[in-house]
Amino acid sequence: MPTAEQYDKISENASRLANLKRRAKQIKQTANEEVGEEVFKPDEEKMLAKTLYSDFVMSEYDEINTLCDVLKINASEARKRLDKFPPEYTVEDKNIPDLIKQMRMSRRKLKGEHREDMAKAIDTMIDAYSDHLFKCIDSIYWLAPYKEPLLKMRFNEKDLRKLHKMKSVEERREVVDALCKYWEAETEQNGMVYGKDYATLAKEMKLAKKSFRETIAKVSNQSLAKSKKERQRDFILKAVCENHGIGARLIHDMMPTDLHKASSPRVISQEIKKLGIVSVDGAFYKIPDEIKKNIWAYTAAFIDSDGYITLDRKMNPRVGLVATGERGKAFMQEMHKSIGFGRMHLDQKSPQDTRLINRLNFYSQDDVSNLLEKCLPHFRLKKGNAKLLLELIRMKKSYKKEDWYKSRCDEIFKLMKWENHKDHVGFDWAKENINLDDIQKYKDNCKMSVMDSLEQIGGMQNVV
Repeated sequence: MPTAEQYDKISENASRLANLKRRAKQIKQTANEEVGEEVFKPDEEKMLAKTLYSDFVMSEYDEINTLCDVLKINASEARKRLDKFPPEYTVEDKNIPDLIKQMRMSRRKLKGEHREDMAKAIDTMIDAYSDHLFKCIDSIYWLAPYKEPLLKMRFNEKDLRKLHKMKSVEERREVVDALCKYWEAETEQNGMVYGKDYATLAKEMKLAKKSFRETIAKVSNQSLAKSKKERQRDFILKAVCENHGIGARLIHDMMPTDLHKASSPRVISQEIKKLGIVSVDGAFYKIPDEIKKNIWAYTAAFIDSDGYITLDRKMNPRVGLVATGERGKAFMQEMHKSIGFGRMHLDQKSPQDTRLINRLNFYSQDDVSNLLEKCLPHFRLKKGNAKLLLELIRMKKSYKKEDWYKSRCDEIFKLMKWENHKDHVGFDWAKENINLDDIQKYKDNCKMSVMDSLEQIGGMQNVV
């Protein structure tokens, strides 16, 4: 008979699985409703997965032909779908490993809070770079079935780029052969007592790693060099990110001689459309890619400085970002595109009749909870507001019939007022019926642990 601890574990896993299934269903339904057609087609997903994650290694030519047959598209479209390797991850023209090394050297000279802040910045950079490397691996479709042994090899971003450049079936088979030999030896070695056979398998694993490195070394570094067209696009992106509101003519004037001769303001304007850069009356704006790599940290910082987290008197959650002027308008459009949800309100008149106001607001409970859950670890000033809204949304979804629901809603409303006005000297707390001596009591009365307990009990009953 299972123990109480085992029941708790089963309950926790069942509850987590149910939440994930509900979330996936909501995302699919929302996407289908917004587009007006069935976006997630199971048959098409299975066909695409079967095409790209096959049991045998194919050359790029075979992959393109297979995609054309399965998805009924032309060769150019199929090539675009396959050739989606992420751009190089750099910050101020420095690659991330070198930048992290430099940050660690700087951390040695710091003490106290400054040292802790630097450590958090390093961890955030490492997390973002890890996500980038995983995206690079996922973009190499023919390596997807061998991801587990690949992660145990020694490689960097440049090596992944070389793997992506491998188009022939012979090159790809050499890599897959090394990965399979390593995986077979490791599988056989697991659980084995150290001895002669163990050492033999360890040697085979070492040779497989060496073979993997040698295969990558066959791809020349020169093949990774960027063409003039790619350098032109990189220059345009960098110019727009560093000079918000710049125009095509000024970008052309700033180009080095070789690129200047091969382009014109008209050509630059055409490239702008392909690069996803926002254009407002001939002025170009774009959020740098390094910010997009960790968009939730940037969004949290923006909400801390120029956004709000609150709720109205009907207990409806509200989160928003605010920016002014033409630059603010372009910025809101870029943020909306990067985040993927929310509602934009552009060119609104300000009460002071100054520059036009642009907002990106989040109204629905799903959008608010999705945004706050991802931004919560990065908040500095409004983390308390975010936790209150997440508690309220959870209560409204499943616990409206509890006897403590209404009283806790009243406490959350008062706590939210306190969070938003605690630094406001002379604020009339009596008008909102708020006794400052009760604030700590309201904080201690958080119902998150109570809801966790109720869900565990309910999950355990369903499992039993």
